Amino acid sequence: MPSTPRPDDRVASAFRFATELVAWVATPWALAPHSVPLAVLSVVVLIGLPTLFSTPGDKRNVIVAVPGPVTIALVLLQLVAAMAAAWAAWPVVVAGAVSVLAVVTAVLELPRWQWLLTRRARASAS
Repeated sequence: MPSTPRPDDRVASAFRFATELVAWVATPWALAPHSVPLAVLSVVVLIGLPTLFSTPGDKRNVIVAVPGPVTIALVLLQLVAAMAAAWAAWPVVVAGAVSVLAVVTAVLELPRWQWLLTRRARASAS
């Protein structure tokens, strides 16, 4: 069975990166008043997990290979963290804008997520 090429996600990746940046800033900002160690840990988790774990074919440098659903879950973690932390830490207008950014990112990610899921199905069928 021929493999489906990875979808072009240049636009989606720009939105994904913007949302990741928001998560990396907003999450420790929201957590720091309660626990500085937890705020630091949140940054380590939000940056470290996607750096360490990735799906072969989705990234050039794979440190620890994981199936597509894990990559999707890591992106969802970033999206949820960005939205939840923005609502906890920032004014409503900014949190609303972050929520719109996260929803647009998720919609733009759908072709990539479908590709990641079909890669998993093909890999398990082989």
